Amino acid sequence: MERPSIRQLEYFVAVAKHLNFREAAESCHVTQPALSTQLQHLEALLGVQLFERDTRRVVATAAGVDLAAQASKILGETDSLLDMARAEGEPLTGRLRLGAIPTVAPYILPAVVQVTRKAHPELVLLLTEDQTDRIVARLHGGDLDVLLLALDVDLHGAEEMQLFSDPFVLACPKGHPLADKDVLAESDLENQTVLLLEEGHCLRSHALPICKTSGMTEYADFRATSLGTLLQMVGAGLGVTLIPEMAVEQESLRNQNVVFRPFDEGGPSRRIGLAWRKASARKNEFADLGETIRKAFLAG
Repeated sequence: MERPSIRQLEYFVAVAKHLNFREAAESCHVTQPALSTQLQHLEALLGVQLFERDTRRVVATAAGVDLAAQASKILGETDSLLDMARAEGEPLTGRLRLGAIPTVAPYILPAVVQVTRKAHPELVLLLTEDQTDRIVARLHGGDLDVLLLALDVDLHGAEEMQLFSDPFVLACPKGHPLADKDVLAESDLENQTVLLLEEGHCLRSHALPICKTSGMTEYADFRATSLGTLLQMVGAGLGVTLIPEMAVEQESLRNQNVVFRPFDEGGPSRRIGLAWRKASARKNEFADLGETIRKAFLAG
């Protein structure tokens, strides 16, 4: 019996993901007619209809949904085969798809790329920045190889490696009573109005328990989409917020009306690390990459 080709499975999974032939073709870097032809061949080979399509929309059939999940697993296993072959050859060479969260990526990735380029010149880092849930899903879906993120979140069984601890810092407007203190205790936060990021950002999930235990009250009518917007609102006097220490150097230059104050020893922090699929054949490479990232961060 003739078997589907890897290319046909890639096109099938792309259409199942986008439910749009044009977007699927663009993601696969082929023309739409070429993709449609290969998908028709796949449907004929399997003997089932995978999608219902008209001029307005594309809908996966019940068989299409089930088979797309299996096709994704097959492609993931194929990637694992290639990873094993690469690992047996020269480690940390070729392409590596790294996902990172927005409250980490801008502050350490430039240094990471620079140091990694020197330490592993044959390695090509393909970077993706997105919220935690999305990059974790893409990791398990085979779209990403390794993640750089704040740990203490649900990684759905991924293996993790802690690199370093990143303390939280209070950001408050100039003239705020807490701006006069050199070092803060969590008890200083009682009755403060705190601004937070919107749902989906792990920084919010890390900050909420701190707010609860310290007696802070969230500003209910505002949730920021980015750390930059959050600090602009702090500078405008709407309240205070918690930001990671790694962001202070850059954000203090952008936000002249904001004062940043550290907490005393044992204050709140988050764990930064790498995560990868447990079955990945490149886990030793990722551990080496982690050490490179750790050195880059500590040197910075």
